[in-house]
Amino acid sequence: MASFALDLVLWLAGIRGHIPRFDDFRPVPVAPATGAGHLARVLALMAAVFAALSLAVWGTVWMAIHLL
Repeated sequence: MASFALDLVLWLAGIRGHIPRFDDFRPVPVAPATGAGHLARVLALMAAVFAALSLAVWGTVWMAIHLL
């Protein structure tokens, strides 16, 4: 009922022709989301490299402390 009232007000105001109706929209083919998967893979690789480098630095410092 509310959408009918809004449609009537817009039609009386003369701006109904500028607003597309629901049947005017055509379905758009869905594109595969390849970019998001690639970005997630790159971020996971960067996190793994950062973790490995952090562990290497921590191990080096730990060994240096125990050798002194």
